[in-house]
Amino acid sequence: MLMRTDPFRELDRLTQQVLGTTARPAAMPMDAWQEGEEFVVAFDLPGVDVDSVDIDVERNVLTVRAERKSPTGENTELIAAERPRGVFSRQLILGDALNADAVKAGYDAGVLTLRIPMAEKAKPRRIEIETSKNQRQEINA
Repeated sequence: MLMRTDPFRELDRLTQQVLGTTARPAAMPMDAWQEGEEFVVAFDLPGVDVDSVDIDVERNVLTVRAERKSPTGENTELIAAERPRGVFSRQLILGDALNADAVKAGYDAGVLTLRIPMAEKAKPRRIEIETSKNQRQEINA
């Protein structure tokens, strides 16, 4: 049986959950990287039901909301509560180089992965230069 002996421990734990610490931030932790012509973002959402995750894009701002509910029922006494619960939210500003209309999302093993393709206008392309002698040369842009 677990016993609580320090009356200030619960207050300290609550403060860490609300304000966050370096070991456990209050917002959902994420990694972001580029794979070829896609920008990939992975959010850690362990214990979150996929139906409670909401993703939307408005004016190049991508918002992810998720809720982790308490696992206890009516006739259950919670002995220890160290995992954060409630609604979590994170916003990312997508630059003009990304196509916000083609975001793809997947959820596996508690990780939400977003794949955002680069916009066509941001991809490198070749520009032809015409000379007065009707010769064409290509320059990388």
